[in-house]
Amino acid sequence: MKGTYQKNKASVIVLAVLAWLGVLLQLFLSLHSAIENGKGFVGGLVSYFGYFTILTNLLVCIALTTTLIAPASSPGRFFARSDVTAGVATSIVFVGLAYHILLRNTWRPQGLNVVANDLLHYITPILFLAYWWFYFPKGALRWSYPLIWGLYPTAYLIYALIRGSIIGSYPYGFIDPTATCMPAPLLPWRTPCRATAASRIYLPMPRASPPSS
Repeated sequence: MKGTYQKNKASVIVLAVLAWLGVLLQLFLSLHSAIENGKGFVGGLVSYFGYFTILTNLLVCIALTTTLIAPASSPGRFFARSDVTAGVATSIVFVGLAYHILLRNTWRPQGLNVVANDLLHYITPILFLAYWWFYFPKGALRWSYPLIWGLYPTAYLIYALIRGSIIGSYPYGFIDPTATCMPAPLLPWRTPCRATAASRIYLPMPRASPPSS
């Protein structure tokens, strides 16, 4: 709703700072890792912007920042709407749930990676959902809105598949049509995968026995 962000400006500032911290910290770590592994600065950027997690956290950052610095602008008014904020909240919560269910056991972050990981996958999703839940009206939401909110993740999936077919690399193993392994929560009787902390490259682990019938 118009003006909601301005009425709760302190909360928005705190949330925006945390969201930007997660995004920028992960950018630094990703570029550092890419350069160390010989992929270079450009290769690091290409990899970084391939993740739904990064793009959605950036969407949160943009939504919060535009309503803070330009509330009267068209983007500011757009991101101050309850239905738009609900759509952003849906996407960022999906990031957290997908990571927790499918990916959290595929790698063990260390050092600053722990901070970035928790900000991107847990802290920002939970706080943004809480912000929308407590500060925005729900009465104007319609049953058709989830169909609209679903356009963004659908567009990302198409983008990731096309991007992967061009560069030969997919950001997530479970959307890679050429993958020979899958995260255990998806197919526990198939070959599970693990990811390296630096590159998130999915590697096959020993094949698990199929579940007994």
